[in-house]
Amino acid sequence: MNKNNVNSNALQFYGGEWMSFFPFLIFLVLIIITTFLWGSISDGALWIPAFLALLLPFFLAKDKKQYTEVIIEGMASKEAITPVICWLFAGVFSGILKASGLAAAIAGLAAGIGVGNVVFLLITFAASALFATASGTGFGTIATGMGVLYPAGIALGCYPPLLAGVIISGAVFGDNLAPVSDTTICSSISQGVDVPTVVRSRLKYSAVAAGISAVIMIIAGNIFKTDITGADLAFEYDSTALFMLVPVIITVIVAVNTGDIIIATTIGIVLAGLTGVVTGQFDFLQIDSAESVNALFSVSGEGLERTVGGIIYTGLSGMLQVSILALLLFGSISIMRQGGGDVRLLGALGKVAKSPTGAEIVISVMVILLSSVMGLNAPAILAVGASFAKPLSEKYRISPYRAANLLDAQSNTLVYALPWTPAIIFTIGFAAQTEAPLRATEVTPFVIYGYVLLVVMTASIFLGIGRKDGEEKKV
Repeated sequence: MNKNNVNSNALQFYGGEWMSFFPFLIFLVLIIITTFLWGSISDGALWIPAFLALLLPFFLAKDKKQYTEVIIEGMASKEAITPVICWLFAGVFSGILKASGLAAAIAGLAAGIGVGNVVFLLITFAASALFATASGTGFGTIATGMGVLYPAGIALGCYPPLLAGVIISGAVFGDNLAPVSDTTICSSISQGVDVPTVVRSRLKYSAVAAGISAVIMIIAGNIFKTDITGADLAFEYDSTALFMLVPVIITVIVAVNTGDIIIATTIGIVLAGLTGVVTGQFDFLQIDSAESVNALFSVSGEGLERTVGGIIYTGLSGMLQVSILALLLFGSISIMRQGGGDVRLLGALGKVAKSPTGAEIVISVMVILLSSVMGLNAPAILAVGASFAKPLSEKYRISPYRAANLLDAQSNTLVYALPWTPAIIFTIGFAAQTEAPLRATEVTPFVIYGYVLLVVMTASIFLGIGRKDGEEKKV
């Protein structure tokens, strides 16, 4: 490209477009330092790397005012605000379920019929995968799984990082396969193909990856476990808490029918709150209670020091750290986009393809790199899809359905597993509210389905499988 044709409205840096990756470079370097020197990655600890990633590149921007406007634009975008709102609603819903004792009741019931940690892992994977496939929401699946299945599995002796990884694995399965998933829609639209045929053609990859993942989960469940087993459990629980399954089921049905986690959790919050109060799991309001607060709303203290709390407050405050981190990350994403770094990266990779296999490798590397850096898959699919994947697949006579499958599957692999991505941060945010908090680096190795899907799709590239996906549609 002629340098004179560079978009005059683009955010320009001293050093060129590649410098728009500088915020992510700072972020990743500081994460590595934090991991090995401080020994922990939490959503709160990640604030500092994320903030410095916005602060330092300011001095390299040619137009300082435009730089600040780009940050604001990124943080205020619908892409940034939508997950934050979803997290707030999901946090309250999860908090109500936690306060109700539902997890303990499920664990007690499972222990009573002899379900051990390995079987519960498989149940968790299947339930998460079905919910994600039906609703098309990976984050919604993580919220539901971490709110209900995670505490129950911990009580049954499941290894916390493995259990969290299994829940995320189910979310990956559904995000990749669900017809209503944003990644399915984006990958299909970008290649000009219909969603139903895309879903049918990618089922073979998902099924193989799920089968292999289940075997690995069984092996991992036998290797990584706590000293607790289902047979050893003999704890007390309130069986009336199982009534809370009714609002959970209704919430799932609404999520499936609407594909909207905010609508679903709004209904879920109201129904779960009413159910918990009616069944006596918690109070509606407590004022100046001498006992520990177990109410939707509470008021305590005296005079100007009087404070408001309760289950709903706790659910909202529990999502505060992850929400702030997400906004900071979206600022860096906006800098990369407006600075043209994503275009330069895709242009450089596009020169590598020399054959159908090379083209598929390039498409995969493009979408994996962008989704991993962004921490988001749908924008990465849109960035790679129409501008690069479509012309490359046409040049080497690769089916557009195959290109859509590569874009979708590969973008759903590392983006759910790397410790700085919203999916992992979201997960550990929920875990922090339980008896088994997690670090991001603990969960990363156990997102089993994501890694298996990456291997399956990569193997299909070198074996030449799927390049005619969906071709029968044309007959």
